[in-house]
Amino acid sequence: MLGGTRFVGRAVVDLALARGHAVTTFNRGRAGVDMAGVAVVRGDREDPGDLERLAAGGPWDAVVDCSGYVPAVVAAAARALVGRAERYVFVSTVSVYAGWPVEPLTETSPLLACPADAGADYGADDPSGSPTQYGIQKAGCERAVHLVWPTDAALIVRPGVILGPHESVGRLPWWLSRIAVGGRVLAPGDPSRVIQPIDVRDVAGFVLDAVEAGRAGVFNLTAPVGRDTFSDLLSWCAAATGAAAELVWVDDEFLVAAGVRQWTELPLWRTAPGAWAVSSRRALAAGLVCRPLADTVGDTWAWLQAGGVAAPDEQAAFHGIDPLREQQLLDLWAARSSS
Repeated sequence: MLGGTRFVGRAVVDLALARGHAVTTFNRGRAGVDMAGVAVVRGDREDPGDLERLAAGGPWDAVVDCSGYVPAVVAAAARALVGRAERYVFVSTVSVYAGWPVEPLTETSPLLACPADAGADYGADDPSGSPTQYGIQKAGCERAVHLVWPTDAALIVRPGVILGPHESVGRLPWWLSRIAVGGRVLAPGDPSRVIQPIDVRDVAGFVLDAVEAGRAGVFNLTAPVGRDTFSDLLSWCAAATGAAAELVWVDDEFLVAAGVRQWTELPLWRTAPGAWAVSSRRALAAGLVCRPLADTVGDTWAWLQAGGVAAPDEQAAFHGIDPLREQQLLDLWAARSSS
């Protein structure tokens, strides 16, 4: 495991240990706690000497890369470990698609352009919010893996929004914490808007199932299109917390006109038509199992109530609306509705 202490990496390690696998983690030891039962190798993936030392500890059945964000850095790890494992699994994202979040997507949809040797400064966030430097560079990371590893030994998974216990970005924890406070809660947009978040444990399950089955190729990992709605999500948050919360659904147009930041200020809210239109049929046919979203919500709340604290993530600070701003918007919406 390149990484192995935060959210997705942690979930993969946890499940691998539960299945009886021997697990080695490689990280700097700065952003998370090593799980009991793993063999720990300390090192920086940007240091050639550390990569060489890691490679000497193999071979392994698979390398799972959960910490690759810069193409040149991923390329270096891929080169150092080729021949030291049977398979290289790279955890990518649906943000690599040129059409996300505007249009429906499959694994054959065009990707953003990024060279396989790009450095950390390559690309930039578009003012519209898409594409992002994150997605551009992840596309380059995928290219780096494919250039080094044989087609039948490279597995790329492209998750959409990932939720569940130990979430470090803070999307679902914010909604749960907000709804637990009670009172009027600003619920964004159309309550029947379809959403596709996937549980982190189901991502881990697919990765390990694919490794054990010797799978290769590219797979989108999202919940099935049409299964869940935003109303479902917030209702399950209310049920899990037992809060006396009043969900007040506010139109997209009103929120956009008010300058509310999509995706972050009200987490998971986005008006683009393709944000929740990513096909996971290929993965479902290959065995992906998506647990009910209600279970993800309930388990995340139980983790929070037990004192759960995620590993630090700089994105967490951008999620959630200021309470005063939320109430001002609700007052304005109420006045508009009454008039």
